[in-house]
Amino acid sequence: MEYMHAYASPLGGITLASDGEALTGLWFDGQKYFGSGLSAAREERDLPVFAETIRWLDIYFSGREPDFLPPLRARGTPFQEMVWEILRAIPYGRTRTYGEIAAQIAQQTGRPRMSAQAVGSAVGRNPISLLIPCHRVVGANGSLTGYAGGVEKKRRLLLLEGVAPETFFVPQRGTAL
Repeated sequence: MEYMHAYASPLGGITLASDGEALTGLWFDGQKYFGSGLSAAREERDLPVFAETIRWLDIYFSGREPDFLPPLRARGTPFQEMVWEILRAIPYGRTRTYGEIAAQIAQQTGRPRMSAQAVGSAVGRNPISLLIPCHRVVGANGSLTGYAGGVEKKRRLLLLEGVAPETFFVPQRGTAL
């Protein structure tokens, strides 16, 4: 059984999902891949993990860095999970590029190189937005590409964290991974 809970953020509705013990999903309502991996058997319920996540979100949306994480259980392929672990290490208010993450994975796995596009695909399928901070990943030239919740939300999240706006931009067309 999976459980759901709604949260009203300053950037729009957010849906939380849990297996009863850990947070398994956090999506902006209507985002790409919304609810991916959820079973049909789910119900709305108040759970301790939701209360802890809401406390985290309230602190975050007040413009401060939370000093804790609720228990998380992100499920994906081994490659996706490797990428998501790297995302969790990106500090609040900082960004990394898809290429930097690809180079880190190549080094960790002993490969000569790794595709930034493959990293972008794994970043886009992150099931626990914000807490696994996929919004902190930008294109090689600072372009805000690849956010399943929408580029405008990504921009606002980075500004909320104090990332200097001159360090990123919204591309008018194409991609810049």
